[in-house]
This record gives sequence, structure tokens and C-alpha cells, in this order.
Amino acid sequence: MRFGVFVPQGWRMDLDLIRDPVEKYEAMTAVAKVADEGGWDSIWLFDHFHTVPQPEPQATFECWTATATLARDTNRVKIGQMVGCNGYRNPALYAKIASTVDVASHGRLFAGIGAGWYEHEWKAYGYEWPEVPERMGRFREAVQIIHKMWTEDYPEFKSKYYKIDKPINEPQGVQKPHIPLLIGGGGEKVTLRLVAQYGDACDVGGGKPDVARAKLDVLARHCQNEGRDYGEITKSTSCNMYLLADGEDPRQTPVPPGRTREEFEQNFLIGRSDQICERIEQLEAVGIEYVVVYLPHVAYDHRQIRQFAEEIIPRFT
Repeated sequence: MRFGVFVPQGWRMDLDLIRDPVEKYEAMTAVAKVADEGGWDSIWLFDHFHTVPQPEPQATFECWTATATLARDTNRVKIGQMVGCNGYRNPALYAKIASTVDVASHGRLFAGIGAGWYEHEWKAYGYEWPEVPERMGRFREAVQIIHKMWTEDYPEFKSKYYKIDKPINEPQGVQKPHIPLLIGGGGEKVTLRLVAQYGDACDVGGGKPDVARAKLDVLARHCQNEGRDYGEITKSTSCNMYLLADGEDPRQTPVPPGRTREEFEQNFLIGRSDQICERIEQLEAVGIEYVVVYLPHVAYDHRQIRQFAEEIIPRFT
């Protein structure tokens, strides 16, 4: 079992108590550097422009720019996106950006890609909002182009939505045989089949063991149909957690911005180390081998991220 942690990027209003934009960015970088000290395998970012649960005039740092800077501000951890939105970048450009960042990080990139879902954000930034069939069709073609850009010298592709005509993508990256591609989403007909065909990792289940088991069963069937070794694919899940300090009352924990206490308790696993470990053991039992954790308030207090690395990660690694 390996572990990653989201840095506070602003998307979940997790930098709102800091006024100066430079200090906000440095708070994000500081969390990345704490994770880089040890225990954590990776740090992660979201690919969004507007905050949730409501769009607010709060800082949200752009995903790939931040990925590149964090690649140079850290030395050991891998860096990934959960996940890149296909609608925001031409897939050939996406592949070129990722290739550059993989070199800048000395081969520490996880490249995440998904179809995208935040309609308000698309429209606000002037992107056309296609219906699901077109969005998924574009996503399918994009994954094929990205794979070609990383594995072929003069790739060609022409289909309904995208085309490329022998683009030169040098360097293609550092990692071999190519940059690991994490395909996000649990769609059983399209997304998980794309994972079986082209993905090096998936992220399913939202931290819920029963959901993760069902999605991985579907992935295993797709792998069998595609002749893909299921064991080659990293099976990850993302979890919202709040790790209690010794003696901390779970009913008195600070509520993340934009959430009610009821929403916080419904959407986060709030518990002591042994309770967190129990959930991770349940995930491990259904086939999850990589857990990416969102910990609230880490922009202001590094206690949770250090405690998790000291008390939980060693029990699984």
C-alpha cells in the first residue's frame, strides 16, 4: 500500500484564511515539502478553476502550472493530478505539457486525465459544454492521442473529434516505457475499458470499499476481454479524512469552509489512527493498493499530515 496526499490548492476553499496570494501559494508549497520529508509517496492536485461547493471569489491555483512548480520545489515525492480535465487542453498539448513536467521532475510525474464534469466552470471560461456522449467520445480519442504522443516518434490520428499529423514530441518524458497515465472515473462502459486498454492506474470508489470492489470487478473483466494483465494497473481510491489528535473531541473538529457540520461528518471519515487504519484495511481487502487522502486545514497546521505519516503509513508499508 502506498499513500498520496492532496496539497491545499484553493479549489476546496482550503486557503481562504490567508489573504495574500503569494502566501497562499507558499502555504501550498509548504505542505508539499512536508510530504516530501518522508512516508508519503505522492502529492496531488485538482484540475479546476472555480471553488466548490459554490463558485466563490477565492484563489484556485491552476493545476499544471502548480504541478510544474511543485516538481521543482520537491525532491522525492511523485506529483499527480486527480484528474486533468480533457476539455481544458487539446490532448496533444496535454501530452506535451506532461512530457515537459516529467523531465522537470526527473521522472516523478503521475499524469491524470478524465472527461470533466464541472459545467459551471466550463461555461464561465468559455469552453463549450458538450453532452455526455460527445464528452466521452472526446475523452476516448484523447486517451489514444496521449498514448501515441508518448510512445511513437511520428504519431498519426484522425477521428470524429481530434486529429494529429505526425507531431514531434521530444523529449517524450523520462519514465519508461512512458509516463504513467491515471485515468479517472468509474464509468463502467467507457472509462474502465479505457483503463484496461491504455491506463497505468485508475481511481475508483471514493474511499468506499463496497463501491471500489464493484468497480474493480468491472475493470478485471475489461482486462480479460482486452488481453491486459490486470496486475499491471495500480488500483487507487481517494478519501476525505480528518485524523484526530490525541484527546481531540470529534464533535469539536473545525468544519471545512463551505460545509455544514452535518455535511462534514457525512463526507469525511473523522477518526483516530486505529479507525483510519481500519478503513484502509477494508480498502486493501477489496484490491485497493494506493490511497490518496484529502486532509482539511493542512494549509494552516501540518499536524495531520505529519501524524498520518508517523502513525498510519508505517503500518501498511
